[in-house]
Amino acid sequence: MPLSNFRPAALSDLARAGFDDVIDVRSPSEFAEDHLPGAINLPVLDDAQRAEVGTIYKQVAPFQARKIGGALVASSIARHVAGPLADRDGGWRPLVYCWRGGQRSGSFATILDQIGWRVARLDGGWKTWRALVVAQVEQAGPPCPLVVLDGNTGSAKTEILQRLAARGVQIIDLEGLANHRGSLFGAMPGGQPAQKLFESRLAMVLASLDPARPAVIEAESSRIGELIVPRAVWKSLCAAPRLRIEARLEARAAYTARAYAEATAEPGRIAETVARLAPLHPADRIAAWQALVRAAAWEPLALGLMQDHYDPRYARQRARHASAERLAIPVADLSERGLDTAAAAIEAALGNLTAETVS
Repeated sequence: MPLSNFRPAALSDLARAGFDDVIDVRSPSEFAEDHLPGAINLPVLDDAQRAEVGTIYKQVAPFQARKIGGALVASSIARHVAGPLADRDGGWRPLVYCWRGGQRSGSFATILDQIGWRVARLDGGWKTWRALVVAQVEQAGPPCPLVVLDGNTGSAKTEILQRLAARGVQIIDLEGLANHRGSLFGAMPGGQPAQKLFESRLAMVLASLDPARPAVIEAESSRIGELIVPRAVWKSLCAAPRLRIEARLEARAAYTARAYAEATAEPGRIAETVARLAPLHPADRIAAWQALVRAAAWEPLALGLMQDHYDPRYARQRARHASAERLAIPVADLSERGLDTAAAAIEAALGNLTAETVS
C-alpha cells in the first residue's frame, strides 16, 4: 500500500482508524508537552540534536543544517527499526507524525513505507491534532449535561466519583486527569502533566461521552494545582446543577488523614505548605498547626485546617452557586460501606433530575 496521509476530522477518528501504533518522531521534550493518545516516542532528533541543527540553520547555512540533520535522522531511524520496531511483522500499520507533518515524519514514514509496512502520516502533524483538542475543550465543551458533585474538603468526592463510574455513571475526573487533588496539599506522585497534555486527555474523555446521558464532575476551582481548567469546561461546570455531600467534620478529618497517606509520609512538605498559609491566619494558629505536623497528629491537623481554613472558603464559594444546588446527600460515615451508600444515593438522584434540570 502506498504512503498515505491521515487527517482526522474529529478526535474519535483516531480510534476508528485502527492503527497498530502511533509514532511521535518529535524530540522528548516536545513529546512530554503533549502527544496523541497511546503514542510512543521514537525521536529522529533528540533535544540537543534539534537545537544543534536549528543553530546551524540560522547561524551557518540551511544546506549545512539539512546535511547534518539528515545524517542524524537516518541514524536514528535505523536504530529504531533495528530496536523497538524489530518485532513488527509485515502487516503492521503505523501512523507517524511530527510537529506539522514535515521533514521529520516524512523521512521516517518514507523508510517504513519502503520496508513494506502500511504506514500513514498525520497530515499537518501534531498541530492538526492540537486544533481538534482546542476546539473540544475551549469551544465545544462537554457534549452532554453536567451534574456537579459538591461537598467540603474531605467529603471523599473523588472516591465517590470512582464508585459512580463503577456503577456505569458517566464521569469526568478532572483531578485524575490533572494528577492532583486540587488542594494546597494535593500534589500526587509523578507530578502533573503539562497543560497541553492535560487538555488532550480531557478532550478524549469529552469526546467519549454519550450526549444523551449526564456526566458527573467534581466541584473544582478554575485551577487544579498548576493546571487551568479549559474555558468551555469551566463555563459548563459553573452553570451545572449541584448535588452536595454532607459529612461530619470529624468523619472528614479521619478520612483525609487516611487518604493523604503519601503526603503525610513527607512531613517536611506538609510543614512548608502550612507555612504558606501564614498570611491568611493568626501566628498562634499557624504555630499550633506546625506543632501538630511535628507530632504527626494528622487527624487533628486535618480537622483544624478544615474548620479554620477550608470550610469557611468553601462556604463563600458555595454561596455563589446556591441557586444551582438541587439536593444535599447526608453521609453518616466515610467507610467503604458509607461511600457505596453515597454513590447509590447520587445515582438515584441523577435519575430523578428532570431533563430541564440538567440541560
